Amino acid sequence: MTQSSECESSDFNINKLASNYSNKKNTLEKNTSIEMDKMSQELISSIKVSKENQIDAVNNRFPCCVVWTPLPIITWFLPFIGHMGICYTNGVIRDFAGPYFVSEDRMGFGIPTRYWRLSVDKIPFVQNKRETWDRAVKEASEEYKKRMHNLFCDNCHSHVAYALNLMNYDNSSSWNMVKLCFLMFFKGSFVNFGGFLKTWLPFMVIIGTITLIKSSFF
Repeated sequence: MTQSSECESSDFNINKLASNYSNKKNTLEKNTSIEMDKMSQELISSIKVSKENQIDAVNNRFPCCVVWTPLPIITWFLPFIGHMGICYTNGVIRDFAGPYFVSEDRMGFGIPTRYWRLSVDKIPFVQNKRETWDRAVKEASEEYKKRMHNLFCDNCHSHVAYALNLMNYDNSSSWNMVKLCFLMFFKGSFVNFGGFLKTWLPFMVIIGTITLIKSSFF
């Protein structure tokens, strides 16, 4: 009787250990599967965001950028002055193109030749930074649909500044057209070599012509 009880007890312990091992194995596999799924989703999300953040100059997509294009005649003589817009996180451009009109996905004076890339990470005190960026651009655009365009006081640069102030970009609410004008001039990148020529060639031709005329007469 004693040996039989010991055998039964031993079998019971082995079965119990086997059951515990099986349960732990299943739990571990389940947790591993959940972690793998989570990592896979994060990777897919990261790739998607990375793709959305890519600049696509061919299709005029400049995510989270301030964009710039020359103004006829004005930029020829003053290369730091041009037409400015701001883009949604998906790269679509909004620009204050005229009285009571904010264009979308088509800049008022031609495709961008320069862009200044910003970062949603510089928007403080909010969780969903991309949503905050897009909301600020949209609200600024809706506001400027109600405004008369003024070349000197309330223009395309002012529209961009209004959006940046709404989102408190870089922890600042003092963005203005003068600040943006010079930041674009010094920090902006050219979309391509054609953009560089479109911006600077007229100015260089004018300077060259003036120099040639001056040297001929004096």
